[in-house]
Amino acid sequence: MAPTFQDIQAASERIRPIAKRTPVLRSRSFDQASGLTAFFKCENFQTGGAFKIRGAANFLRSIPKADLPRGVVAFSSGNHAQAVAIAARDLGVKATLVMPADAPKLKLEATRAQGAEIVIYDRFTEDRAVIGARISAETGATLVPPFDHPWIVAGQGTTALELLEEVQDLDAIVVPIGGGGLMSGCSIVAKHLRPGIKVIGVEPAAANDAALSLAAGKRIEIAPPDTIADGLRVPQLGELTFSIIQKNVDQIALVTDDEIRNAVKWLLLRMKILVEPSGAATAAAALSGKLPPGRVGIILSGGNVDFEVLAGF
Repeated sequence: MAPTFQDIQAASERIRPIAKRTPVLRSRSFDQASGLTAFFKCENFQTGGAFKIRGAANFLRSIPKADLPRGVVAFSSGNHAQAVAIAARDLGVKATLVMPADAPKLKLEATRAQGAEIVIYDRFTEDRAVIGARISAETGATLVPPFDHPWIVAGQGTTALELLEEVQDLDAIVVPIGGGGLMSGCSIVAKHLRPGIKVIGVEPAAANDAALSLAAGKRIEIAPPDTIADGLRVPQLGELTFSIIQKNVDQIALVTDDEIRNAVKWLLLRMKILVEPSGAATAAAALSGKLPPGRVGIILSGGNVDFEVLAGF
């Protein structure tokens, strides 16, 4: 079942010891360049460098205490893995993370630095969910899904809860879509607190499974997408997240990799903030004229990017 607004409020209290209340930034130059009045929710300043700690912390802190000694297992291209590792270390729990061989080095190293065990897989020939389920069955570890679970969705929704507490008169909220956990949670909050608000998702044009799914009225799975936005390479929305997105999302904007690169550079050089490609997709939609005018809350979902990748921009 989808979490309620009250579940998200409870998650906000539950994760308070480990997740930061991230800042909301403004930029006059960005407003001029985009034609919007933009308010940036900066999850690149979050614990672990991305919003994922919100869902991971809420999930781990909701696991029955009797189950915690058997540890946790998760699969992720990076930010969820790192978040689970941080949340597990905070609770003194063993974490095993299933990560793709082509995950950004920064995210692999940061996850390993938290004391987690890393299991590498090939995203083109192996199924990470199958590997995670096997490890869970063999060890008794609790499987922590990256997005398709009410505890995860509730945790991620605290991002919008904070934003709308600080900026109450937004016309739209703009959220990147990978597996849909962040968008699902944020959309629940947005529609509860401001029913008339436009909820807009952003995907890379090469990873447009959410747009295809909404158009078809059912979940569509695509081949593993080729995009610089590694956190948005999920080939299919979850069952839970799709049902929430189908109900709450008003529009999906698609951005190219070149538009994402431009946004990363713009945010770094003009606003002096480092945002990873997945996190900058929302800013890319604004800078490329793909959002409606007005007062817009833009979620920058993370800031974990390899230096070598950044230098290539």
